[in-house]
Amino acid sequence: MSATTLLKWITGICEALLAIPIAGGAFILSGGWQPLLFMFVFHLIVLIISVKQSEFSSGSVVGMIANAVGIIPIIGWIMHTITAIILIVDAGMSTAKK
Repeated sequence: MSATTLLKWITGICEALLAIPIAGGAFILSGGWQPLLFMFVFHLIVLIISVKQSEFSSGSVVGMIANAVGIIPIIGWIMHTITAIILIVDAGMSTAKK
């Protein structure tokens, strides 16, 4: 498994946890919105690594958008859910190829 694939799995699982309606929102609020900043930076790092390995990650781009608009409760929840699905499917397809 490549580093990019592993990072996609990790970011996908983290986004899925943030997408849990009450628990994810409570985690974000209790962290003073810092989890959104952390995930934005994490997605940026994954995107840079994936581009350097010629494995562009659209999930990372969607993840950065999701974390930028994550301060809007319902929109954030929807975006975290979509991002988690994209990343997990992408990671699963990358794992299946190898």
